[in-house]
Amino acid sequence: MRDWLSHRVVSSPSDPALVRAEDGETWTYDGLDRLVSETTGRLAAHGIEPGDHLGVLMPACVGTVGLVHASMRLGATFVPFGERLTPNELRDRIEAADITVLVCSEETESAAVAAAGDVPVLSVDEPAEDGVGSVHGVDPIQIDPPTWSGSDRLCLLFTSGTSGEPKAVELTLSNVYASAVASGFRLGVDPTDRWLVALSLNHMGGLAPVYRSVLYGTTVIMREGFDPGGVADDIARYEATGVSMVPTMLQQTLDSRGTLSDSLRVVLLGGAPAPDELIERCRDYSVPVYPTYGMTESASQIATATPDQARDHLGTVGRPLFGTDVTVVNEDGSPVEPGESGEFVVSGPTITPGYYNDPEANDAAFGPFGLHTGDCGRIDEHGQLYVLNRVDDRIITGGENVEPGEVAEIIRRHEEVLDVAVVGLSDDVWGEQVAALIEIGDRWPGTTGHTGTDLVGEDGADTVDGPIDPDERARSGDADATPRTDRSEPDDDETGRAGEDLNDADGADDADGADDAGGADTMGREDDTDGEDEAIGEGVFGDPDAVAGKAIDERALFELAREHLAGFKIPRTIAYIDELPRTVSGTVDREAVREILTSRGSPPDDPEDRFSDAGFEPVDPKPVDDDSEMSDADAVAAEEAAGDAAVEDATGADDAEPDPSGGEST
Repeated sequence: MRDWLSHRVVSSPSDPALVRAEDGETWTYDGLDRLVSETTGRLAAHGIEPGDHLGVLMPACVGTVGLVHASMRLGATFVPFGERLTPNELRDRIEAADITVLVCSEETESAAVAAAGDVPVLSVDEPAEDGVGSVHGVDPIQIDPPTWSGSDRLCLLFTSGTSGEPKAVELTLSNVYASAVASGFRLGVDPTDRWLVALSLNHMGGLAPVYRSVLYGTTVIMREGFDPGGVADDIARYEATGVSMVPTMLQQTLDSRGTLSDSLRVVLLGGAPAPDELIERCRDYSVPVYPTYGMTESASQIATATPDQARDHLGTVGRPLFGTDVTVVNEDGSPVEPGESGEFVVSGPTITPGYYNDPEANDAAFGPFGLHTGDCGRIDEHGQLYVLNRVDDRIITGGENVEPGEVAEIIRRHEEVLDVAVVGLSDDVWGEQVAALIEIGDRWPGTTGHTGTDLVGEDGADTVDGPIDPDERARSGDADATPRTDRSEPDDDETGRAGEDLNDADGADDADGADDAGGADTMGREDDTDGEDEAIGEGVFGDPDAVAGKAIDERALFELAREHLAGFKIPRTIAYIDELPRTVSGTVDREAVREILTSRGSPPDDPEDRFSDAGFEPVDPKPVDDDSEMSDADAVAAEEAAGDAAVEDATGADDAEPDPSGGEST
């Protein structure tokens, strides 16, 4: 088989292939083929040959799309890199992927030069630095396009590194082809489909539509960078029928415009678990959302839910795609019964043959049932998949395993909780204790608006495409670094976040949608008899001088938890935040969560004060020396004192330290 574009141009030369969102300029398949032929000839004149690894450090733009197809026409492996990598990170990836030449643009030239070492650097723009060649500095030459086989390496993509060092994932022509076929079976394909790409092309979520569109004969709308309002406007302007987003992106896009154009028939939602409220909001506004679970190693989707499945089975990511087998195994590697949780192991034609030049990683990743994903979840009796968390995120407390996703699923059922992140904190008695950082939006006691620092800048472009400064991300005050402790009167600019609150359709600030009533705090709870609100541990913002009412009705929350969770799974430490800290891909930043819980967390308001009932006995007290004398009464008293101390240590969070081994969920 030749490169896919050369086959497509024969079938539908005059059909639209590519639209540049910024100005609407359109390339037909014939026009795109000419652009790719010229680029291929120039790269060949620079010495690029079949089997070479073509590194690309460029933004998502028309030129990058051209390089995707030119790489295939050359018979080279396409290796994209993220623009926001540090020089050291980029250098490590260049070495790991055995890059032959690194192609950059004006915006990325300095970073390319700083990291390339001995690897030649070519720019698609006029070079500004010494030693950088120009892609257009040579005349194109004619080549005989090589023939591809299914096992040939089409691209190398790096994992995000959420569970260790990033690894280079090999994806073959057959992997990407099978993924396109299976996705088409699940989502459907229409010849007039127009897929808006607002994700980076160094991730499969952005790259997959570029490959698939040539196979399907559909159109790609390429947008450089993510902006919530701009994405919503582009969907309407170009009548896009499909778009890929992570939940954070979709929520911000809906907030910016209220809803999305009815031209859409697919919103593929992956990269992180989607809150139930977001799925319900999409249902209410007829947004056709398809929650999906996938990974780089599977060339994108593993399982995808239809809108009906997402509505009827909240939390599901659907059933496996055609040709993909998913097995849930326990810690011994044995399959579990339906409904039981364990690690997802996947196999099928979309699954990578392995990590490039990394036999140790391959030995660890592959087993009798296929690729171990490192993701924990379950498959119910209807065949629906539910992703809970990374296996590395599993909390072991007192010898018992706790899946953070299971705990989070129950906490999210509380009507005042928008989202929650559950992690383990180090504990001297139990090993780890369960802790929860609860997102409640703009409903801080004593305020009528947004009180935390947005993860999105004023231009709305920082959350997905740019790293968040850890200090700013963890900050809970206004734009400056000093937390605000007096919440009795909102600032002039605290008028609430734009768009709708996910829980309150009327945009009301309080959980019950009503203004505060006399004699009660903002959550409708009675004030203390002395007229002072309860303090939340060290205060809402970790400031010992901050005094405010409990952020939500914790007694109701923990009554709910005790109905569904064993005692040892109940969080011992909690804190509140207006918006969970997230990584650039939209997943929860678990290390930032641990830092916030360690600095601000406090024991929750348990209705029965039964934290000692953890479902197992505390550790035994230190044994008495054999030659010492102790009465039975003294022994009992010592054992009781040790037990009380253990409970006190297990429930307190003031001296807890973050668990350095925890990973980041997908």
